[in-house]
This record gives sequence, C-alpha cells and structure tokens, in this order.
Amino acid sequence: MTPPPAPKRGRFKIFLGYAAGVGKTYQMLEEGQILARKGVDVVVGYFEPHGRKDTISKTEGLELVPRRKLEYRGTVFEEMDTDAVVQRQPEVCLVDELAHTNVPGSERVKRWQDVHVLLDAGISVLTSLNIQHLESLNDQIWQMTGVRVRETIPDWVVDQADEIVVVDVTPRALRHRLERGVIYSREKADKALENFFTEQNLSALREIAMRHAAHEIEERLSAQEVTEEVAPSDGAAPSPHTAPAPKRKECIVICIDERPSTIVLIRRGRRVADYLRAECLAVYVSPDALLDRLAPERREAVERHLAFARNLRIRTEIVASDDVAAGIVQFAHEHGATQIFMSRNSSRSWRERLQGGTLQRVVRLARDTEITIVAERRRGRTTAANG
Repeated sequence: MTPPPAPKRGRFKIFLGYAAGVGKTYQMLEEGQILARKGVDVVVGYFEPHGRKDTISKTEGLELVPRRKLEYRGTVFEEMDTDAVVQRQPEVCLVDELAHTNVPGSERVKRWQDVHVLLDAGISVLTSLNIQHLESLNDQIWQMTGVRVRETIPDWVVDQADEIVVVDVTPRALRHRLERGVIYSREKADKALENFFTEQNLSALREIAMRHAAHEIEERLSAQEVTEEVAPSDGAAPSPHTAPAPKRKECIVICIDERPSTIVLIRRGRRVADYLRAECLAVYVSPDALLDRLAPERREAVERHLAFARNLRIRTEIVASDDVAAGIVQFAHEHGATQIFMSRNSSRSWRERLQGGTLQRVVRLARDTEITIVAERRRGRTTAANG
C-alpha cells in the first residue's frame, strides 16, 4: 500500500523590526484577522501581549491554542504547545517572538525550531523578529549599542522565509511611544530611553534593518534572473553568444582556534559569505584529526567553536598537520578559497613566534588568496540583554 504523500511545507512569513514597539506583533495579528475574514483557518500559537491594549485587541475573534505549562526551578513557565497546534492542523498559525529561547525541559531549545515543526507539518506561519537577534550581527550590535543580545537566531533561518515584511516607524516616534508608556511600564521605559532606546542606537538599528531588507530583495531578484536565464519563458535554449560570462565562484575559509574572539571571526565570515553568495568553510588545524593531543580546556573551546560554525550552516573540517600555516593554505587551495579569514595572533607558541607567526606565514604562502584579518574589538561596558 502506497503511503500518503507528505504534507506540502507551509509558507513562512516574518514581520521584521528594529526594536520592541515598532508594531511587528500588531501587524502580524492584523494580517491574521484579514486572513480569518477571508475564511482561512487561523490560530494563535503564541502571543506575548506585554500589556499593550491596542495589540491585545487584535486577538479578538482569533482562536488561541492553550499554552503548555512547564515547571523550572520552582517557577511555572508557559510555552507554545507545538504538538497541540500540529494536532489542530490550522492553515495558518501566528507565533510571536521567533528568537525566544524555550524554558529547559522543552522538546526543542528555540522557538524557531518549533516553527520548523509547524512548517514541516504543512502549517503556514506568521511570526515576528527584531533585526538585532540575527546571529551574524551580534558583534556589530554590541559595538553600536553596548548591549550584548543573548537570544539569537541563525541567519539561514531568516533566509528561508518566503516573505519578509519590514515594520517601520521613525526613531523619534518610537521614543514618543515609550514616553507615553505604550511599550513598557513607566519605570522600565525611562531606563530604556537612557540606554538601548537612544535616538542614535535606534537610527543605527533601523538602517541595518533596511539594509538587510534591501539585500534580501536583491538576493531574490538575482535568483529569479538566474532562473530565467537557465529556463527562458519561451522554452528555447539560451544562445551561447548572448550568455553572460560565468562569475568567479567566491569561497571563504574561516580559521578556527580556541580563543573567544573566534566567535567574532565566525560571525563576520558567515555574514560576508552571505553577501557575496559564497561558499563558507571553517577549518581547524591540529597535530591529529581527533584533537586527542590538545589540553582538555583547549579542546573544549575548539569543539564549541566548530559546533557554533555548524549551527550557522558552515561546513567544518579538522586538518591534521604539525604546520598550522601550511595546513590552512593547503586546505584553502584544495577548496578553491578566494578569501581566508583569520584572527590576529592566532598562535602564540614559541616556535611559531620564531618563524614569524601563523598569520604572517599564511600571508606569505597564500599569495594568490585574499587574507582578511579580523581584529578583536573591546568596549568599555557590556550589558546583557535580550534585545
């Protein structure tokens, strides 16, 4: 007996903003109401009201799937009941705060993973996200605002969206909303206005959101043009005399080591690769491929960085070589790398210092490859925040 066909994957739409209070959730719920009036089966899988009356009113008439209650360290938390939504099988599910981290004990760590379960079940999802939660922007946001965003989402998750809608409001209007107590309570609003919600920070975040949206549009138009070149609308084969010359395929190799600054390097390499539509690889050169000869702390750090790279959909590899610089360059040449991303002073052993250091030797050996050196930046203050 032939098994039933798998459900067609649901459509994925993101309402993207640059800060809390711009109106992402409001717009998401408004679209849900419009779809419901058209006869579409819509439910709310998760909605965070934040005490905002105008936003709460937008849920009237929409079915809310009861949340799942989980106890953690003596406190009861509520999360989206993903299994209940799948069993309910609506056409569309509204899910607020895509970058949210689920309470320990949940089936999945992040809410975006719950959303993927819904999409795979054939349920379309409307969701909300702020630009500062993109993983590749984490260091840039910290440098601009002094706030280290703790809840992040891999860029590839956003890239998979069928549609991204930028919800925009001017920084001055957003600050006015804060002052009126529309977004947060008075005490929290006053603190926000002095810290994260300065007009300078908001203007910078807004620009990043706009740039990201423009890049997404350019990417989709480029993909559409390529498709049209490969398969002309009239069905005729493209003429070899009019076909454009193929562009050189970009490939970025990121050099992993055990230092904390490697995280910055990985984020930067991934973001540049995305903008160049380049292949992105990460390599760690070790005397043995199993890392058995590394000290426990160093091995743990390297494995953590490799896992971080894989989470950003960067292919990783460990190369066995006693010569770190030669191993990096050989790997880069074998994979046709056009750029090598490295941190400054990636090796501090006495032997490497005598030979000029890994970085200097890679520059000498990889004469036909661009070397990008990413320096570790420091700020005077750091504030942990969820954006």
